[in-house]
Amino acid sequence: MAASQKLSHLMQLAEQGPALRAALADEVAELLAAWPSDYPENMRSVCEALLAKARETQPEAGLQPAIHAARNGGNVAVPLANCLDIDPGMAETLLGDASGAALAAACKQAGIDRASFSALALLVWPQRDRRHAFAVLDAFDRAPSSRHELRAALAS
Repeated sequence: MAASQKLSHLMQLAEQGPALRAALADEVAELLAAWPSDYPENMRSVCEALLAKARETQPEAGLQPAIHAARNGGNVAVPLANCLDIDPGMAETLLGDASGAALAAACKQAGIDRASFSALALLVWPQRDRRHAFAVLDAFDRAPSSRHELRAALAS
């Protein structure tokens, strides 16, 4: 891909919000690690700044309002939707999946850490037994953490 096209693609990912932040960080890190010889060096500093910005934002901090709502018996869908940059209807769908697999995949793709996801899952499904909690955490651990892994998982 030409340098200008690659930079345009990366900027489009950056505009997608938290849901694709992990994918953006992965792509930029890969690009910086294997910088193509035909890419201009001044583009490298732009990519370094983009990677720093993608990594400095802490998605788990965005999950705090959803955790707070779950703790207080409030509506979790709206703050979850805001954190994951999805519509509230989709957040309701994620929360309605009792297996927790869909929520796990969405949170992991958004760069949410395991501890924050665990807190939310335990608060969202408090009536479940310990086996369910471990199954939900296993789903999080198995969920792809990058767009490349997600594509590979969907292809198999």
